Amino acid sequence: MRNLFRSLDVAKKRYTGLPNVVGVGLGYKKKGREDTDEMAVIFFVDKKLPVEALAVDEVIPKKIGRCCTDVIEVGEMRFLDRTERMRPAQPGVSIGHFKVTAGTFGAVVRDRKTGELFILSNNHVLANATDGRDGRSRIGDPIYQPGSYDGGTKDDVIGHLERFVPITRFNRDVECNIAAMGVRAANAVIRSFRPDYRVRLERQGATNLVDCALARPVDDKAINPEIVDIGRINGVGEIKPGLQVKKSGRTSGLTQGKVIAIHVSLNVTMGHSSDVVRFHEQVMTEMKSLGGDSGSLVLDMENRAVGLLFAGSEEHTVCNPIQTVLDQLGVDLV
Repeated sequence: MRNLFRSLDVAKKRYTGLPNVVGVGLGYKKKGREDTDEMAVIFFVDKKLPVEALAVDEVIPKKIGRCCTDVIEVGEMRFLDRTERMRPAQPGVSIGHFKVTAGTFGAVVRDRKTGELFILSNNHVLANATDGRDGRSRIGDPIYQPGSYDGGTKDDVIGHLERFVPITRFNRDVECNIAAMGVRAANAVIRSFRPDYRVRLERQGATNLVDCALARPVDDKAINPEIVDIGRINGVGEIKPGLQVKKSGRTSGLTQGKVIAIHVSLNVTMGHSSDVVRFHEQVMTEMKSLGGDSGSLVLDMENRAVGLLFAGSEEHTVCNPIQTVLDQLGVDLV
């Protein structure tokens, strides 16, 4: 190893200033696309060029000292901006229905019946929080990457809405005249002995278990299943209190936290204060997330998927159990 480090020092001093070299390190020499068992000084270049296109002093030697070298083309290195257009697009970047500001591309999934690849995110990201009857979206609507808030336009269509699980709302105040009369009468009685109390009726909606939807990509080559800052998904994991989890989202990037409760029932405000959705069997976590992170896949520390992020506050984040999401949509993770 001493010889390797000496050769690496020489490479850093003599060759990292070359116009095409972007980096240097130690690794296994490749033969074709496969690693060999031979350690080498690896040069990372913007673009591999034939020797005849280089000046004599720009050619990387086959050996430095006793150590062999290898050259790998990596392209231009730059900070990844999750709100930019990316092709192929990866989970963790900005995406959204053309009427929506922006959310997060959650994962690439495969249809259990047809084997087709789809983009997974929330209903409120890909389908504009529709209940399927309100006209907020239609199957076939364009999906932008990045989302419209991040500059996405009709020139940035990455797919089209394929299917979704409807979101059912309830209103806090009941509009029925008969019910309203009953409430007023009850309150008149209550005020006589409990002036600080009052009755209020709510319209109960159906139980929501998930906030999820799929988009069909315009081309399978336009998407990459590796999550930004996380990599490939390693199947589905078991979710339980105390589990350490992480997510890669459009706004807050890579964050971690722990699961603090499961089987959670809660009300979630969507859009306007009167637009309330009740969810059951959810997962509450202590993990930072911000607006635009909706749709992020939540994973354990072994990269096993456990949830789909859809809501949160300044201190906590809520997600659907991922197996429920997959079963509702009839897909599996890639």
